[in-house]
Amino acid sequence: MTAGIDAADRKGRGRRVILWRHGQTSWNVERRFQGTTDVELTETGLGQARRAARLLASLKPDAIVASDLQRAAKTAAELAMLTGLEVTHDEGLRETYAGVWQGLTHDEIIARHGEEYAAWKRGEPVRRGGGELETEVADRAAPVVLRHADKLPDNGTLVVTSHGGTIRTTIGRLLGLEPHHWESLGGLSNCCWSVLGEGARGWRLLEHNAGTLPEPVLGDDD
Repeated sequence: MTAGIDAADRKGRGRRVILWRHGQTSWNVERRFQGTTDVELTETGLGQARRAARLLASLKPDAIVASDLQRAAKTAAELAMLTGLEVTHDEGLRETYAGVWQGLTHDEIIARHGEEYAAWKRGEPVRRGGGELETEVADRAAPVVLRHADKLPDNGTLVVTSHGGTIRTTIGRLLGLEPHHWESLGGLSNCCWSVLGEGARGWRLLEHNAGTLPEPVLGDDD
């Protein structure tokens, strides 16, 4: 690195992306695969969204983009009310379409589509229920995130309100992980979030499945 490169160049533009999963729905409680089915938040889910919004608002986001499915849109609306920001809705951030799996409980999926489920868990490219591949979800969702992140000012923050599966595949794509390894990213609890920060070598995962405000990293690995 030459002496002429300043600290800002070494660290990138300092942008941050918060990928926020929606609040609880009745299908979450029933362990029923939602996919692109437009399921409402429960009262518990709405309360989760309000609590999380108060925390995320303190991070002073510059923009909010959300899936147009109501469980994500209504979660994002809670943050919009506190920040005064408008929410941009994009169907590219919807959950994975999973065909005949949608509406089935976890146990029903195992009973009816056990080998397909096992192959997916092994990291094989599987069209669950005849729906989308995980790579196809990343193909549509990751560009939405990048497009909005590119509009941020230096050190700006984007909140993306979406769905567990879509968030995992998007993180995997933005980190440059091979699809086979995306499953190594654990799931997100309702209304928890992951944080990607911009470094000199691209995006990196700063927090995953968080429900509290970030603390500075104090150590030799920053």
